[in-house]
Amino acid sequence: MSQKRKKRHSPEQIVKKLRDADVMLNTGKDVAAVLQALEISEATYHRWRAQYGGMKAEEAKRLKQLEDENKRLKEIVADQQLDIKMLKHLTEGNW
Repeated sequence: MSQKRKKRHSPEQIVKKLRDADVMLNTGKDVAAVLQALEISEATYHRWRAQYGGMKAEEAKRLKQLEDENKRLKEIVADQQLDIKMLKHLTEGNW
């Protein structure tokens, strides 16, 4: 019984695989053969196409950096909101 191992692909790898898929499809291969060659599922292919289709590797890398920065900033804002709520609670004399 073989188990599939989950892989994490970098944005650059995803863009490269999408370009490889385009080349294979343009040479006449069917979608099933392309997906098998790339070792991805059809759902993954369509998700990648929607998210990264038409991007260059540098753009995909920058997108990932911006997403990470956005996540970090959201965490900072959440922490600040908790601090503000705590200070309000203390100043109201509810301690």
